[in-house]
Amino acid sequence: MKALRLAGKKAVVTGASTGIGQAVAIALAREGAKVAVNYRSSAEAAERCVETIVALGAQAQSFQADLSDPEQIDKLLESSITYLGGIDIWANIAGADILTGPGANLADGDKLQQLLDVDLKGTINCCWAVESTLRKSPAGVIINMSWDLALTGMAGRNPEMFAAVKAGVSGFTRSFARSVAPSIRVNEVAPGWIATEFAETTMTEQYRRGVIEQTPLGRFGKPEDIAAAVLFLSSDEASFI
Repeated sequence: MKALRLAGKKAVVTGASTGIGQAVAIALAREGAKVAVNYRSSAEAAERCVETIVALGAQAQSFQADLSDPEQIDKLLESSITYLGGIDIWANIAGADILTGPGANLADGDKLQQLLDVDLKGTINCCWAVESTLRKSPAGVIINMSWDLALTGMAGRNPEMFAAVKAGVSGFTRSFARSVAPSIRVNEVAPGWIATEFAETTMTEQYRRGVIEQTPLGRFGKPEDIAAAVLFLSSDEASFI
C-alpha cells in the first residue's frame, strides 16, 4: 500500500469552507494530514468540508476567524494548536470576495480596503503569527495565494485592485521566505482562471469563451488543480523548493 504523503502532518487551511480552500483542505486530508478548517461566515459549508474529510477516514475540525482582524488570527492559531497538537503546514487561501454577493456592490474604495485587509494584511499577519510555531516543526511549510495576472496585468478596475494586492503578497512571500529559511519553507501559488462561483454564475458567455481561447489548455482550471499544487509544495517532495 502506498504511503500517505502527509501522514502525521498537522495543517491549517484558511478560507477552507468553499472553492480552492475547500479543495486544498480535502487534498491535504486525503494524504494523511489532520486539518483545521478555517472559515469567516460560511459555517455550514465549513462543516460540510469537515464531514467530507471525516468520510475519507481523516480528521478535521472547523474554526471561525475573520482574518482581517489580528486578534482573531491569534485566536485561530491558539485553537488550531490545541486541536492539532502543533502545526506543520499553514495554507493562506482566504481572500475577500468583491466579485459576487454583497462584495460586488461595494464602492471601489471599500473593495480595495477589503482586499488589503484580508488578502494582503491577513496573509502577512498569519505568517507572522504562525512563524514561531512552525519553527518547532521538523518541516514547517507556509503556502500563500497570489494571482498570475499580478505578473502580467489586466485592464479593469477590479483586476487593477487584485493585481496590486496579490503583487504585494508575492513580494512579501519572497522576502519572508528569505527571513525564515531554512527553518520554514515559504512558497506561493498564483492561479490563472479557475472555475469559481464568479466564473460559473456572473461571467458572460462571451467573456468565458475569450478566457478559454487565451488559455493554452483550452479550459478553466478547477479548484482541485490548485489543491494539487499546494499538496506538492506542502510535501517532502518539495523539500528543496
